[in-house]
Amino acid sequence: MNQQRSRRFRAAQEAKEKQADKEELIKMIKQQNGGVLPPETLASLTKKAFDSNSITPGTPFMDILAVSLRYWCAYKLNTDPGWANMKVIISDATVPGEGEHKIMNFVRSQRASPDHDPNTRHVIYGLDADLIMLGLATHEPHFRVLREDVFFQEGKSRTCRVCGQKGHEAKNCRGEAKEKDGEFDEKDKEVQLKPFIWLHVSVLREYLAVELEVPRLPFRWDMERAIDDWVFMCFFVGNDFLPHLPALEIRENGIDTLTAIWRDNLSFMGGYMTKDGHVDLEKAQYIFDGLGKQEDAIFRRRKEVEDRREASFKRRKLQEQQRNGQNFNPGAKGNGVAPENGLPSGLPKALTHDMIVNRGAQVSDANTANKSAAAVLKSQIQGLMSSPSKAQAETAEVQTPPSGSSKRKASEMEADSTNTPGNESNSAEEHEDSVRLWEDGYADRYYEQKFHVDSKDLDFRRKVAWAYTEGLAWVLRYYFQGCPSWEWFYPYHYAPFAQDFKDLAKLEINFEKGRIARPFEQLMSVQPAASRHVLPDVFHSLMTDEDSPIIDFYPEDFVVDLNGKKMAWQGVALLPFIEMPRLLAAIEERYPLLAAKDAARNEPGREYLLLSEANQELYDDIIAQFYSKKQGAPEYRLDPRKSQGLSGKVEKIPDHLPHATLEYPLERKGMPDVDDDRSLT
Repeated sequence: MNQQRSRRFRAAQEAKEKQADKEELIKMIKQQNGGVLPPETLASLTKKAFDSNSITPGTPFMDILAVSLRYWCAYKLNTDPGWANMKVIISDATVPGEGEHKIMNFVRSQRASPDHDPNTRHVIYGLDADLIMLGLATHEPHFRVLREDVFFQEGKSRTCRVCGQKGHEAKNCRGEAKEKDGEFDEKDKEVQLKPFIWLHVSVLREYLAVELEVPRLPFRWDMERAIDDWVFMCFFVGNDFLPHLPALEIRENGIDTLTAIWRDNLSFMGGYMTKDGHVDLEKAQYIFDGLGKQEDAIFRRRKEVEDRREASFKRRKLQEQQRNGQNFNPGAKGNGVAPENGLPSGLPKALTHDMIVNRGAQVSDANTANKSAAAVLKSQIQGLMSSPSKAQAETAEVQTPPSGSSKRKASEMEADSTNTPGNESNSAEEHEDSVRLWEDGYADRYYEQKFHVDSKDLDFRRKVAWAYTEGLAWVLRYYFQGCPSWEWFYPYHYAPFAQDFKDLAKLEINFEKGRIARPFEQLMSVQPAASRHVLPDVFHSLMTDEDSPIIDFYPEDFVVDLNGKKMAWQGVALLPFIEMPRLLAAIEERYPLLAAKDAARNEPGREYLLLSEANQELYDDIIAQFYSKKQGAPEYRLDPRKSQGLSGKVEKIPDHLPHATLEYPLERKGMPDVDDDRSLT
């Protein structure tokens, strides 16, 4: 839930920044067009964007999606011969749990049936690496993951994030009206088919069997147990519930490092770390000890690689700026002839979006090149604002301080004409890593700056490490058995060092199942105030009023700690953790004010089984049980011999009748009704 919260608060912050960019662009276009904004441009820039935070369980959008999905599957079962023999199970957002883990729970439930076919083939679609780990955790012999070719996507033409048009990026956006591609712009709407690739988990298992095998063990080699250990170690590098350990990065071969430590220590461990979703902490201690011995060297090596990469980047940047600086010709200084528009030659006649908001300006050691670029930019802006004379264009040497982390507004750039070289700021210095993991004393600095505790407080370090260990045990259980606790969460923004994991054998881990949050409670836990429109009005004041008892859960501004990274999206959003007792107390006071329709949306849902009458044996069996004169109980256990191996229990939906009319659920009636519904839900 905390990861969902971080993503949604970031999305709201990015939407706010994008809106500010659009307003600056509109202002720029008005200045270029004598205070008039072309209607086509106004329409394209003021079009309301879809709030991606609506894709969260409990929102009206997800409610519409759920009923539309049920209609669509029933419609296809009626009209598409390719669907005739299919059985569709829909577990929408009203059913608690993550989609991939719901699928794994279904696979485990089918394997528990005595009629299960061990040669059942499984296919799961998605780009999430979790699907690979979950496929390995099932130990099913025939498991494949269908994935899109992400490298193919990089070759597609990208669109401007400001105006949504192709052919340019946001930094070059001028807000011009879109040109039609085809008579009705139909060519631009063509969707390019995406290639797919198969990931065969069985082939990955064969590779792992070779990579993990350790000869001459004092106990029997078990490939299945070894794979379980490997899946467990992959959690150290990062997952949806825990931050990764500081010494481990996937791009730095963190998984290979852990694998090597595991192979070196397996014989001393006396057995495998995991079994059936449980971890032996005494054996896991060997892995942390081995990683702790390498941490100092890993941090120093990482710094050396980063320094080499940074030096190479600066060298290329300097060469590029020197080449660009040779092309600048501010006026015709050599022959006394100025360009017609009074602007530096070789530059576009119109301002671009990047010139106004100053996005992406970077500072390097090439101060001369920066001064030249800043002078030209300032000269161009002044030329459009006040039509400067030839002399002004020639002598414009005012610097504009670059800002890699903040935007420059048009009004500020117009008024700011007296900045001095001393005002320049280096983006690398602004984001300097003050922890300095590559220097001695990094652990003390890390806990002082990240956790705000005394560097000598070793008990706190052990407390963090034990909480992280508990998290690893929770994740392992979640992957192999299902959710062990609905209320557990890791209560820190950062992970401990490997060297802080001490005395793990003394740690006792027990999970209580706890209470499943209702849809509106989850929305109140993860949504920012900017996305309160997805909640009923009765909850809005809890997110916005200053006297709200939980107003501290919804900060408008929050810090993103880069934590040694270069890009903002890699940083850590320092949001306050939700205190569920306080949240629930505030929400429950508003429940009596809910309208009946909203109250229904706040109830947990159920899975749906859909099939057509082409599944004759199963269809007739369910009809006889629920809809004949001799109908039985409203709950019925499926017979795998009649359901082609599907096992489980089904319940009758009270208001569903066979061969009734299948109605399109939305008011716009975008799809037809089916008079004789030959499907069964």
